[in-house]
Amino acid sequence: MSFLNREIECMPREELKKLQSERLCQTVRHCYENVECFRNRMDEKGLKPEDIHGVQDIHLLPFSYKKDLRDYYPYGLFAVPMQDVVRLHASSGTTGKRIVVGYTKKDLDMWDGCVARMLTALGVTKDDFVQVAYGYGLFTGGFGLHGGAQKIGATIIPISSGNTANQIQTMIDFGATVLCCTPSYAMYLGEEVERLGVKDQLKLRVGIFGAEPWSENMRRQIEDKLGLKAYDIYGLSEVLGPGVSGECPEQAGMHVWEDNFWVETIDPDTGEVLPEGTPGELVFTSLTKEAFPVIRYRTRDICTLIPEKCACGRTHIRMGKPNGRTDDMLIIRGVNVFPSQIEEVLLKVSGDQITPNYQIVVDRVNNTDTFDINVEMSEAFFSDNIKAIEKLEKRITEDLRSMLGISAKVHLVNPKSIVRSEGKAKRVIDNRAGKI
Repeated sequence: MSFLNREIECMPREELKKLQSERLCQTVRHCYENVECFRNRMDEKGLKPEDIHGVQDIHLLPFSYKKDLRDYYPYGLFAVPMQDVVRLHASSGTTGKRIVVGYTKKDLDMWDGCVARMLTALGVTKDDFVQVAYGYGLFTGGFGLHGGAQKIGATIIPISSGNTANQIQTMIDFGATVLCCTPSYAMYLGEEVERLGVKDQLKLRVGIFGAEPWSENMRRQIEDKLGLKAYDIYGLSEVLGPGVSGECPEQAGMHVWEDNFWVETIDPDTGEVLPEGTPGELVFTSLTKEAFPVIRYRTRDICTLIPEKCACGRTHIRMGKPNGRTDDMLIIRGVNVFPSQIEEVLLKVSGDQITPNYQIVVDRVNNTDTFDINVEMSEAFFSDNIKAIEKLEKRITEDLRSMLGISAKVHLVNPKSIVRSEGKAKRVIDNRAGKI
């Protein structure tokens, strides 16, 4: 088992909690003195920095939200002078203004360290060739993996996303051993590798995939098509970027680097802190960031925290795969529907019949919601046997009705007919806006 910093990664829980408490108190004072939005919310609660003595008091602090980043766009939430900010990143919003985050030199070093820990845990070394196929630019993905790989001395292939034919040829020619991209793009690359018949020319052994939800079934298919071991990572620009947490070889949840973050789960309706092991909304507080610290940032991801010590020896808490979001929930005919519920049903169907590619289409016709799900058939199942296709459509429809409590129209579509993405897969198309 490999460690970048064994002393920190395996720190006893009580020592880790003491370190977190010290850093929380420093962060709260830093935010109170430098961020108007946070100071106002503290004052509204009648709180001063000296009222926070450690992580045991974190429930007293106000939440922060994605809306804050838009309301104080672009730099209103920064906690240092702009001359100390050495890099900006941003993510485009589907509603309203984009969100903008910043980093000092110390922030970037911390970020690189978090990603380097994860890479080291997965056996990546300075002898590896790391192909970074996340997008470079304002999106944090490309630079996040780049910085971590550079910190451990690996050879980086900074190819960015897109141009699939070139991606594959570069993997072959440059001898890439590690691939970093979104899981949906990894799946697409795997399909193209399979089509071209060049799998035996690849040297890939590790895949690091994140930025969107993906299933265990999809993991297995990616591993089979690309001949590597696939690992999950988690991050978001508001908190840091990729590297907030990541899997170790045990693949029993993603370790949150708790010396840099305090993580909790809350009831999304009441804001009440939930016991570890109880599914709830994931909330992060940064403990070491200078330029853009966040206090109790509500991610909207629904997740479960795993407090037990991992078999790998790391003591940092783990988080399971997010299994839904409070803000990507669809309300269809008055029923709450999460895309993850649909994926759970599809996972139970044999991979010989369907692929992990699907799309949810919601519309409104004659004042009634329509609910269609397009599911891509596998090459092996695709045929002129209409009865077999209809039978499978009926089975999936019935399983979905049992899971969701409402009916959806399931359409099995031709192999590779759902548009592939070189970034995040677009799983939901909601055409109801403006239709009353």
